[in-house]
Amino acid sequence: MSSAHEVLLLFAGPINALARQAPNSGLSSFGIAAARTGQGLTLSLPMQIAVGLTLLTLLPAVIMCITPFLRIAVVLHFLRQALGTQTAPSNQVLIGMSLFLSLLIVEPVFSDIYTHAWQPLEKGEITAEQAVEQGSAPLRTFLIRFAREKDIRLFLEISKEPSPRTPADLSLKVLIPAYILSELKAGFQIGAVLFLPFLVIDMAVASVTLSIGMMQLPPALVSAPFKILLFVLVDGWNLVIGSLMKSFLPY
Repeated sequence: MSSAHEVLLLFAGPINALARQAPNSGLSSFGIAAARTGQGLTLSLPMQIAVGLTLLTLLPAVIMCITPFLRIAVVLHFLRQALGTQTAPSNQVLIGMSLFLSLLIVEPVFSDIYTHAWQPLEKGEITAEQAVEQGSAPLRTFLIRFAREKDIRLFLEISKEPSPRTPADLSLKVLIPAYILSELKAGFQIGAVLFLPFLVIDMAVASVTLSIGMMQLPPALVSAPFKILLFVLVDGWNLVIGSLMKSFLPY
């Protein structure tokens, strides 16, 4: 009995130490640990870096899909195709313009998220779950404004969620894809309208070239300077960008 008692005492200390470290024993060897505090679960610095880098990989998709970037990029692409300039402006210019215009539009939304969610979380006044809930409210308001009811109903049926009593009860997993579909439709509608005046020029030039027997000359080669001249004379960039920005008012 004495020998058995001694053996138990010998292993009691290591067993208690392992029990206290059990939540992190599997990951501590990789420098990853988590500790419970009064504010909830706090991740170690390596874990925070890993989570941060993972979220950064999703940032481009977030910017493209839940901001006006989608509509603006689609419209500018259609405009370039309608002008027939192929690579002018370049893709980098169009993407950069779409990005900065989008940031200008959603700046009030990001300010609300920072004020009502990020700052209180930094000060320790709210938990991470509360910060997510408070931060999603301004984003949900923005998405609801531009998401079509038909698209929302579609994703409610796909997700098999019950119909919400108010728009504020809609979840982001329904609102975000509905907003993307709505923005794609709006972008294609605006692009189709932009194509019309340039299509008239193409048809007129094609008729003239065929009537005078210049069948080997591509009509697009002749119409391109006229389309660019028309676009410059009517101050097309100001009209297109101004109309796009005004379509997102009051944001």
